[in-house]
Amino acid sequence: FFRFQNMMAGIDVEPPMEQDKETALDEGLYSRQVYVLGVEAMKQMARSNVLIVGLTGLGCEIAKNLILAGVASVTLHDAETVTFKDLSSHFYVSEQDVGQNRVKACIDKLCQLNTYVTVREHSGQLVEADLKAYQVVVYVDHCTSALTEVDAFCHDNGIKFISVESRGVAGSVFCDFGKKFEVNDVDGEETVTCLITAVTGANPAGITVHEDNRHNLEDGQKIMITDIEGPSDLNDKEWEVTVTGPYTFTISVDTTNMPPYIRGGYVKPIKKAAVRDFLPLKESLARPEMVLTDFAKMDMPGQLHIFFLALHKFIAEHGAAPAPYDEQQATKLVGIAKEMIKQFPDFGEVKEEVLTKLAMTVSGNLNPMAAMLGGFAAQEVLKACSGKFSPLMQWLYFDAVEILPEPLPKSGDCKLMGTRYDGQIAVFGNALQEAMLKQTNFLVGAGALGCEFIKNFAMMGIGCSPEGSVIITDMDQIEKSNLSRQFLFRPHHIKQAKSTVAAQQAKVMNPALNVIAMEDKVATETEGTFDDAFWGKIDGVTNALDNVQARLYVDSKCVYYRKPLMESGTLGAKGNVQVVSPFKTESYGSSRDPPEKSIPICTLKNFPNAIEHTIQWARDSFEGLFKTSAEDVNAYLTRSDFLQQLEKEPATKATTIENVFDTLVKDKPECFSDCIHWARSKLEEYYNNNIQQLLFNFPVDTITNSGERFWSGPKRPPVPVTFDATDPMTIDFITAAAHLRAQNYGVAYDGSDIMTVAGNVMVPDFVPKKANIQVEENEKPAANGDVKSVDDLISRLPNPASVKLRMCPIDFEKDDDENHHIDFITACSNLRARNYKIPEADRSKTKLIAGKIIPAMVTTTAMMTGLVCFEWYKLIQNKPLEAYKNSFVNLALPFVTLSEPMPAPSAEYGDVKWTLWDRFDVDVGKDITLKEFLDYFMNTHNLEINMISSGSSIVYSFFGAKAKLMERLKKPVSEVVKEVSKSDFPPNQKYINMEICCTLDDEDVDVPYVRYRFRFDI
Repeated sequence: FFRFQNMMAGIDVEPPMEQDKETALDEGLYSRQVYVLGVEAMKQMARSNVLIVGLTGLGCEIAKNLILAGVASVTLHDAETVTFKDLSSHFYVSEQDVGQNRVKACIDKLCQLNTYVTVREHSGQLVEADLKAYQVVVYVDHCTSALTEVDAFCHDNGIKFISVESRGVAGSVFCDFGKKFEVNDVDGEETVTCLITAVTGANPAGITVHEDNRHNLEDGQKIMITDIEGPSDLNDKEWEVTVTGPYTFTISVDTTNMPPYIRGGYVKPIKKAAVRDFLPLKESLARPEMVLTDFAKMDMPGQLHIFFLALHKFIAEHGAAPAPYDEQQATKLVGIAKEMIKQFPDFGEVKEEVLTKLAMTVSGNLNPMAAMLGGFAAQEVLKACSGKFSPLMQWLYFDAVEILPEPLPKSGDCKLMGTRYDGQIAVFGNALQEAMLKQTNFLVGAGALGCEFIKNFAMMGIGCSPEGSVIITDMDQIEKSNLSRQFLFRPHHIKQAKSTVAAQQAKVMNPALNVIAMEDKVATETEGTFDDAFWGKIDGVTNALDNVQARLYVDSKCVYYRKPLMESGTLGAKGNVQVVSPFKTESYGSSRDPPEKSIPICTLKNFPNAIEHTIQWARDSFEGLFKTSAEDVNAYLTRSDFLQQLEKEPATKATTIENVFDTLVKDKPECFSDCIHWARSKLEEYYNNNIQQLLFNFPVDTITNSGERFWSGPKRPPVPVTFDATDPMTIDFITAAAHLRAQNYGVAYDGSDIMTVAGNVMVPDFVPKKANIQVEENEKPAANGDVKSVDDLISRLPNPASVKLRMCPIDFEKDDDENHHIDFITACSNLRARNYKIPEADRSKTKLIAGKIIPAMVTTTAMMTGLVCFEWYKLIQNKPLEAYKNSFVNLALPFVTLSEPMPAPSAEYGDVKWTLWDRFDVDVGKDITLKEFLDYFMNTHNLEINMISSGSSIVYSFFGAKAKLMERLKKPVSEVVKEVSKSDFPPNQKYINMEICCTLDDEDVDVPYVRYRFRFDI
């Protein structure tokens, strides 16, 4: 069987040897992915060799994802040549490559994606011995049911086997990872460490955790308990839990004779490895275990299993799949399916109409299917390499039959023309292809999602004509950490504009792409650029953004201009897609996630109990020490009204003056050694003096007025940390702080032995003093200083005119490993964690939290963009609501679910129903008076207006001063708005948006907003 492939002449390439040597992980490149997979999984991948057999568009997509992810090597094997049909999904071949071998046409471009990954070709004959060199073998767009011998060999030899097929509007993935495949992490979820607040003296012992976090445990789950004071025999042991509530559980131990609980303690769930047994392909074909992807189509996995089996038999008998919309051939294929389904009585009867549609389009080749399946299958390869996440058991079937035109095109409409869109025309016909070419799509963002989207658009033909375009905007520049998932960028592009490079690279893939690159943020401040004329010319918007506020703004504009929007996002192995269709669905802003929990100030300052608290404290310390203080000094030196403005901020005046005095006078360094002295003093202040002061105010045995221990529950009594010249964290703190301080002042490093200098610093003994400390969040913070002492400091400040110094404020930058920023925050946080006996965090975790990094993987990104582009096929055809699909994916499980979007919520007044997409458009050809405006609504809509507002200004109110009201009624609406808002309109503004309060038949009613046209000369 192995010799049925690749009988062409060629030189066999030496197969890769398994890599045993440990390779250092480039965290600068892979940082976002490491946060998803972890270092150990990444190292396993870096020792894994993968063979891909079949370099169609889908095969290239899988190869691209694996190379970017960082496996050891990817070997490519394909005897076929490039055809025009390949071009609709294969982004690394062009019209000039038609007739060339697929691998040879694209291997050079794949090699450029990641210099750490070896990419090679295996030409010539493929035999069993070749497969033994690989950990994973992936067959792409072969008939899966014909690969039983290949799979059996892999199954018996410990080689993981995957087969993937893209067939028109249907696709499949099959996995066989052999017997007893070990899964190290079944779900990828980070375990939540909870703070213990109570332990009962009972059998079984009851444990309560702090209400900040639900424990999320399950009966029978194992936990580890640490740091309990009192019943200390519970510490450092594994316990099995029985859940009694969201914050409570019991463990099978008798604590009645143990010392009573005093304080503290953490609960950490223990993750256990799982073992999965896979059936060989031959057995799995007869007894398929399938993942359900759409609860509205519960029977489709079985139907698709039969369809693919019938298709493989049809191809074996006729040498090719049915031609596009050939009814006779489609009928034959469905007939085969009817016979085959008799072997699967649980599948019911063949759904003839659906399978006929699949059969008539099966010879098509769609880019979104390649992107979706390519992302999913590549993630399965990474699981096979690393044991990270649960693998597919064992079949995934997917269909997008809803994208087909209604009515279906005739075979003559799908005649292949020898163009790069042949694979797509085979599915939709020429008419829809022409419509896509003329689309103008606004792509907001050119990061990981944006790169994939613009590639997909180039393959689909969206905006690929003079009548259409893709407008892409992004204000960011390319960084090294982008390269592992933003596949259009290369090392030589670093520091160039993302949008410009993405546009250039996509145009290489399809020179017909009419792409316009911009570097503007889409926000209120750029509405002069993205004005009515701009929004009027676009047909749809694709968001590729990474923050909620930007998404909400773009969403609001799409609602206002009534433009369809595709919204998507990823978080590690998770992703989502939302369709926003005018007058059909709700908008992105119709539902909101709960706001992120903030950390109380008193917790941050005095009572941390989690590493997140100490990291945030360290991040705030960085900002105060190296940015805010320098900015305040510069403001004092350059702004004559600085002190005058401080009088308006009494809450911060004293602290600001003290910081300016310390920075400019008391602690101003003359050399680098002075910076070391300052860093040493800060260490003492933060981790010894302040802790001693806190314990002076609240000794460990303090009892509150209610008779409770003060240091209990989330309040953990701290212990001072003293200087230790051999402690790595102390060294990191002083080294980073000294360098950052020197950077503030422009002082050069003089080669001093930092820790020797620090060890010689004379630090005075700390004497506690009476001080007010904020204990509860609702307490008023203590005053920072009396007026006399603040005025004394001001009098001792130098005259700004006599000071030539200008300080250099430091903006936090997480991705530069040489700038000491993360070094400082890691050390600063961990030393404070030691104060409070909180488990410390390594540099990587600190960077994740302090930098608010969103973990990301190219596999998830590719898959989500494929799902988005399926919806663009529907939006361009203006399909009904029930055709659209929102998606949620968790590749770690793996879990894929599609569901119908929520319809736009409606309200009504009288017998008129309206949604967020509706408004009153008032355009009577002139700028009418306010009275005419009121009369218009009464005469046209039978609505009596009681109040009108525009922005934050009240334009009209029935209870206003009568004289002023009568005066305004005579003026044009635009003049009244200008008068009350005290601002003029931009020269290109044609409309005023207004909210109105109305009554209908003396009843208050909710109505849409008003868009009023007041200019007619633009």
